[in-house]
Amino acid sequence: MSFGARHLLQTTMPSIPSLPTIPTLPNPTLLPPLPAMPTLPKVAVPPMPAIPTTLPQPTLPTLPTTQPALPKTTVPPLPSLPTMPTTLPPMPSIPTSLPKIPSIPFLTPPPATSP
Repeated sequence: MSFGARHLLQTTMPSIPSLPTIPTLPNPTLLPPLPAMPTLPKVAVPPMPAIPTTLPQPTLPTLPTTQPALPKTTVPPLPSLPTMPTTLPPMPSIPTSLPKIPSIPFLTPPPATSP
């Protein structure tokens, strides 16, 4: 660093402001004692009722061991289905020549006129 730059740095340093002084706190032994907490009056509490460890089990009704007989139902027979024929009917023949379509007058060219 050059001498001129160092001289500028040394002469232009801002002055640090002084910190305010912290006031001293009073000695904790000089504080007054805290007031005593008031106590609640003693009240006789009734004893808790005893809870049985096992609950009484209700008597369950006995289930019958035999199943009642269900009424017999009869299903009517299914109707007979028609059988498919073994041979198919002949296919209709398609004509090889198309019918003549009449000409539409406004779609045909006009007749040639001779002068």
